[in-house]
Amino acid sequence: MVNSLDNNPPHQVVIVGGGFGGLYAAKTLAKAAVNVTLIDKRNFHLFQPLLYQVATGALSPADISSPLRSVLSKSKNTKVLLGEVNNIDPEAKQVTVGDEAIAYDTLIVATGAKHSYFGKDNWEEFAPGLKTVEDAIEMRRRIFTAFEAAEKETDPEKRRAWLTFVIVGGGPTGVELAGAIAELANQTLKEDFRNIDTSEAKILLLEGLDRILPPFAPELSQEAEASLTRLGVVVQTKTLVTNIENDIVTLKQGDEVKEIASKTVLWAAGVKASAMGKVLAERTGAECDRAGRIIVEPDLSIKGHPNIFVVGDLANFSHQNGKPLPGVAPVAKQEGEYVAELVQKRLAGNSLPPFAYVDHGSLAMIGHNSAVVDLGFIKLKGFFAWLFWLVIHIYFLIEFDNKLVVIIQWGWNYFTRNRGARLITGQESITQFGISDRNYASADNKQPVNV
Repeated sequence: MVNSLDNNPPHQVVIVGGGFGGLYAAKTLAKAAVNVTLIDKRNFHLFQPLLYQVATGALSPADISSPLRSVLSKSKNTKVLLGEVNNIDPEAKQVTVGDEAIAYDTLIVATGAKHSYFGKDNWEEFAPGLKTVEDAIEMRRRIFTAFEAAEKETDPEKRRAWLTFVIVGGGPTGVELAGAIAELANQTLKEDFRNIDTSEAKILLLEGLDRILPPFAPELSQEAEASLTRLGVVVQTKTLVTNIENDIVTLKQGDEVKEIASKTVLWAAGVKASAMGKVLAERTGAECDRAGRIIVEPDLSIKGHPNIFVVGDLANFSHQNGKPLPGVAPVAKQEGEYVAELVQKRLAGNSLPPFAYVDHGSLAMIGHNSAVVDLGFIKLKGFFAWLFWLVIHIYFLIEFDNKLVVIIQWGWNYFTRNRGARLITGQESITQFGISDRNYASADNKQPVNV
């Protein structure tokens, strides 16, 4: 138990990661009698639940990002450092950022997760995931480049490949991406091109289990599939991807093997722990699960290290119902707040009961006026679920200016069906011939544009 005496220096809390877990831990400690150092390799907090809207041109990255220094500017006991922690020394109670050692009394690690290709890491080149701003911009580039390339393509077979979008993974991210791309093809872009009919785009959503949105109630999964089908999305369940290479996606459905030609494959199928999980395991002897997440104690600490806590997507907390808590923002938020409160209780000579996650429900946007919401005691679908989804996401955006900008943007999009952030950035799709015939051109083939 940590004790605090008036003549002792303030208790030093170091938080690694400025996502939901780390940020809410820092905010909860804002008025505590401790010194807080928040370290992140980015200078902003990213509202990941809306990343898919950046990827599909509805919002810009700044709309869902908040500078950490701005968010914590009124927390006078908190210091923000831009940098990446590359080592942890539990004996010396230090973390290393570059060549600098930073001491801690309590360490909170909240470095999150990244997308997993289940041992097929070479697929990442062909099927980007969606965890960072860069991921969203790359995904946006590929989606809108596909329509531009199809407009110029004269070969019908190649044009079909450009207009075929494959989304791997039928969880909330996959469902929301599929719905958003379908609305792009059927509404937003329909009058913008002259040589192609964008509504002929084929959007396939692939899920290995027997239904999409597995965490939701079965009736909501059925409603989501029906809504996607109305938008023109082809939903294929019990479908496993066995290979992605050279614009060909190989599928296995039972004993049947199929190949689909697609130049735009998007990954929403799995996650694994950040690299900090391996560092923690090596330095503390902590046990990891198959995804590399740290198996934590009931109070979210590491076994044998009561002053080191792991929260958010990096933590495997299985003490509530025998299964790990899902890697969603509300889990990270509640875990961060719990650890911050526990630190304060310990300093006062007290403690807290084990962490218990309160599940307030699951939400997934499907499209215009369409969503599903599972609150346990009540299940919503259609317009009211869509409205509830909007309100909840606005509420949990961190800063007021983000809330205001997103409300205005969504209002404009709702009435005009337009998406104003349809930017193609980066050099990969641009050569001296215009749009490249290969969406995944090597760096050696990049050429400057002749204007």
